[in-house]
Amino acid sequence: MSENESNKRSDLIQIFREKKLTMSFAESCTGGKLSALIKELAGVSDVYLGSVVSYSNEAKVNLLGVRREALFSEGAVSELVARQMAQGVREKLQSEWSVAITGIAGPSGGTSAKPVGTVCFAVCGPQFESSDKKLFSGSRIQIQSLSADYAMELLLKSVLQNS
Repeated sequence: MSENESNKRSDLIQIFREKKLTMSFAESCTGGKLSALIKELAGVSDVYLGSVVSYSNEAKVNLLGVRREALFSEGAVSELVARQMAQGVREKLQSEWSVAITGIAGPSGGTSAKPVGTVCFAVCGPQFESSDKKLFSGSRIQIQSLSADYAMELLLKSVLQNS
C-alpha cells in the first residue's frame, strides 16, 4: 500500500467523521477488497456500516434488490446494475452514502463489448446518484486494486461536492 492510498483512506474517514456521515459498500469483482482496505484504519466503525459482496447475479438480486430485467438487458457489468447495487446496499444498511463496484477482473470473462478490465461504479447519497465506467489494464489483482482505489476516490469526491 502506498502512502498516497493510505492518505486517501484517512481523508475519506476524516471527512465522514467531520460531517457525521456513514458509508456502505456493494462489491462484486473486487470481492471485498474495498471493505478490507477501509477496515484497516482504527476506529472506522463510527462511519463504516458494512458491505455486501454479491459476486453472483442471484446474490445481487436477493441481497441488493438488483432487478433481473437490468441484469438481462444490460448485464451485471453495467452502470445501471452498479446504481441498483449502490441503492440496495444504502437502503439495506441505512447509510447516508454508498459505493458499488461491478466488473470483469479477468483473466477470463471478457467480451469484445466488455473486455477484461471493464468496471462500473456507482455512488449514492442524499439526493445524489452518479455512475461511471472505466477500463483498467493489468492482472486480476491489479484490476481489483485499481477498482477499489477508484471507488474510494469517487466516494470522497462525491461527498465533498454534495454534502
